[in-house]
Amino acid sequence: MSAVSDRLPTFPWDKLEPYKATAAAHPGGIVDLSVGTPVDPVPELVQKALVAAADSPGYPTVWGTPELRDAITGWAERRLGARGITHRHVLPIVGSKELVAWLPTQLGLGPGDRVAYPRLAYPTYEVGARLARAEYEVYDDPTRLDPEGLKLLWLNSPSNPTGKVLSQEELTRIVAWAREHGILIFSDECYLELGWEADPVSVLHPDVNGGSYDGIVAVHSLSKRSNLAGYRAAFLLGDPAVLNPLLQIRKHGGMMTSAPTQAAVVAALGDDAHVREQRDRYAARRAALRDALERHGFRIEHSEASLYLWATRDESCWSTVAHLADLGILVAPGDFYGSAGEQHIRVAFTATDERVAAAVARLTGA
Repeated sequence: MSAVSDRLPTFPWDKLEPYKATAAAHPGGIVDLSVGTPVDPVPELVQKALVAAADSPGYPTVWGTPELRDAITGWAERRLGARGITHRHVLPIVGSKELVAWLPTQLGLGPGDRVAYPRLAYPTYEVGARLARAEYEVYDDPTRLDPEGLKLLWLNSPSNPTGKVLSQEELTRIVAWAREHGILIFSDECYLELGWEADPVSVLHPDVNGGSYDGIVAVHSLSKRSNLAGYRAAFLLGDPAVLNPLLQIRKHGGMMTSAPTQAAVVAALGDDAHVREQRDRYAARRAALRDALERHGFRIEHSEASLYLWATRDESCWSTVAHLADLGILVAPGDFYGSAGEQHIRVAFTATDERVAAAVARLTGA
């Protein structure tokens, strides 16, 4: 029974529990900046759409309603600059994490196949390869990888954890290289609408892909931009030759988004005002925390987009985690995301205004 779980690494967040206990013992309470989970209200129009669809006794479909697919294609054209996107280019998913974890298996990858992802990356890319028993490796520049046997190339821009953004020129070069070698690209773009010092570009933009979606798929989520992490609402956009087989597999597996959630996504994708309002909240928290961290002796690197500050004091990340836990502040150690992060921490700015203010006060001695 343990054969599958034995393939997996230790769940990293379990290692934080002692530091969480230390932070929680602070007289002013814990300020949890470790996980990028939304804390602000779900937009009212989304809640109303969910409630209006609550009487949904029948099974939803894996491909989603026509209204959902219309909403996704319309958003992709409006926000990403995609052209010629049709329903065949769309596949709803049950949150993006399940897709990342099970994609190599659903693609039929296995021993001898290779999966590559950034050197500093979301741990689930590795988990997905392990579950499929595929080989996995990290990169700084994917075009320097040996293309032999490389079946799946993960891009992540804006990056989790660093907030780094790949330029249009970089994306264009990578897409061209991958196509030359017949390598499938999945581009995790879940933070694309949260650019601060850069304007992130999608692989779906015609200036990147030359007007063709061959060999490329983008992953998008409503968890961050619309505070819908609890709804498990995400979707894929890209090559129909990739998405249609995935649709058939997911039909057999019953991997369907609930009907009320589908209705909520339609409402969320049709409204840009709530996204701007949420961005403004995050921008204020980001500015306050960045200033406080720098005043406390940290250096912020990358962080031009996403919901995190990638910070360092040029010491072991666990020493930094312990130091901040003594102040009642919990952050994520950089080595959760790869050994290259062993001197960094990831600081989420998804806490409430009151908790962010508490962190700022503790960092600055105010």
